[in-house]
Amino acid sequence: MTLKGYGGFVVRKITASLIIIFTMISTTFVLFRMMPGDPVKLMFNDPRLGKQDIELMYERFGLNGSLWEQFVAYIRQLLLHGDLGMSFVQLRPVMDVLASRIPQTLLLMLVAIILALLLGIWLGTMAGWRTGSKFDGAVITGALTTYAIPSFCMGIILLLVFAVYLRIFPVGGYSTPVSGLTGFAYFIDVARHLVLPSLSVALWYIGAYVLITRNSIIDVLDQDYITLARAKGLKESVVIRKHGLRNALLPVTTATGMYLAYALGGAVQAEVVFAWPGLGLLLYEAILSRDYPVLQGAFLVMAIVIIGANLVVDLVYGLLDPRIKVGGG
Repeated sequence: MTLKGYGGFVVRKITASLIIIFTMISTTFVLFRMMPGDPVKLMFNDPRLGKQDIELMYERFGLNGSLWEQFVAYIRQLLLHGDLGMSFVQLRPVMDVLASRIPQTLLLMLVAIILALLLGIWLGTMAGWRTGSKFDGAVITGALTTYAIPSFCMGIILLLVFAVYLRIFPVGGYSTPVSGLTGFAYFIDVARHLVLPSLSVALWYIGAYVLITRNSIIDVLDQDYITLARAKGLKESVVIRKHGLRNALLPVTTATGMYLAYALGGAVQAEVVFAWPGLGLLLYEAILSRDYPVLQGAFLVMAIVIIGANLVVDLVYGLLDPRIKVGGG
């Protein structure tokens, strides 16, 4: 692909991503307002409030106009000022609300993805290397099992076993409340609270990476350059590590971008199960209170992360592989 051709490829990919984001904004804006329940009545269910007071609340929250008028005002506010609005419940800017929750979600996802990559790639490599062995059968069985169990269900199982019955880890939360811990002791406390939520997300990922890596290793080991490396007298471990694994990781790289949406969805479920104070728990709370601005802002942030990650993967592959063009396929 020439530099000029790649430039057109980049422009088309970015344009498509922006269209998807705008479509997501429009769809969620309408869907959230179609949910049963009125945010003003949920917050101000007080018989002492008169009709005029309720109308003032609708006007303050920007809910007194038609759906189209509300949408135009929201888009204008978002595009011209980068303003996501004011939280109905917390009565502070949505950007501030999201900023206080994003680091916790990023921490959860980062730990889960790193754990899944390390264990998934290692187990998948070993299983692909020993195809047909008992180890391969055990790994495949475990991978298919964890891959089939949703994150919230896995979270409940881990919660019951390791927090309720064995009492090895805390039941939930980000840290022990009113503990007064600081420094390294606080770090250990947060780490203990992080184990079960991150593991509930990582286990699904581990199953996916095991299956992808195993199949890639099996395909790579049949290549001529692997046969040549073995003919040179290299150790099997060296052949696998330096010649096989490097090429087998290409599908894993693609899957990481594609699976980011699943990781984020799993993190949302894990946060609700373990009361982890991230975007997922914020979404759950916002749905219960019909806090439209927070819902729209959270979905926008998640969409940008997911679409952005897939865009980066597309652009990198478009640069490395000339066969990937937007003119055909």
